[in-house]
Amino acid sequence: MNNIIDKVSTELQKHADEKVRISSQRFFKEEINTYGVKTPIVHRLSKELYKAFNFNSKQELFDACELLWQSGYFEAAIVACNWSYYINKQYEPADFETFERWISNYVDNWATCDTLCNHTLGAIIEMYPEFIAHLKKFTQSENRWMRRAAAVSLIIPARNGKFLADIFEIADLLLTDADDLVQKGYGWMLKVAANKHEQEVFEYVMKHKSLMPRTALRYAIEKMPADLKASAMEK
Repeated sequence: MNNIIDKVSTELQKHADEKVRISSQRFFKEEINTYGVKTPIVHRLSKELYKAFNFNSKQELFDACELLWQSGYFEAAIVACNWSYYINKQYEPADFETFERWISNYVDNWATCDTLCNHTLGAIIEMYPEFIAHLKKFTQSENRWMRRAAAVSLIIPARNGKFLADIFEIADLLLTDADDLVQKGYGWMLKVAANKHEQEVFEYVMKHKSLMPRTALRYAIEKMPADLKASAMEK
């Protein structure tokens, strides 16, 4: 297993760029530990290394992902996110606990939160919708990334028009959250839900705009027609 992690690290370091490492920091409030590899290259290496290792089982792959998360490197975490999603057709209910633990223990920036939750969490929730109840519990966590995860895990299902009532319930639970990254997360969820349910989302925003932080509101209405946006922005 350590050979796998060493190989991933070696391949990432081959593509490290000091300029990328320095410039990437401006996208984050937190200090991130990064090799400085461009995102498209990280995704390409994820696919190549996944095929090369030819994991014998889902558990073996999850164990490798765990070590990649533990490395503390941003790019290694993205590889772990990608690998866990590649086997989404093999997900079982027990896997949700693993993914929840990764968010709680390892996620420390919006990019790894969104990469893991949009795809891996989104996929298992579409397969086993009963786990939406766990997302609602996430909204009460002291961990900002758990609270953001509650919303961004529903981005892909929302794009498919699913779970609107649950989306509104999660937005209710996060409505007055003081963290701007959580506000952006649930605003993004509402914006994507509006692709299929524009009128319902508009009515939700109008009902709650007196309490909704302006950051979340702007995200939610970003793709709406100009007249609806104007109405929503009126004080």
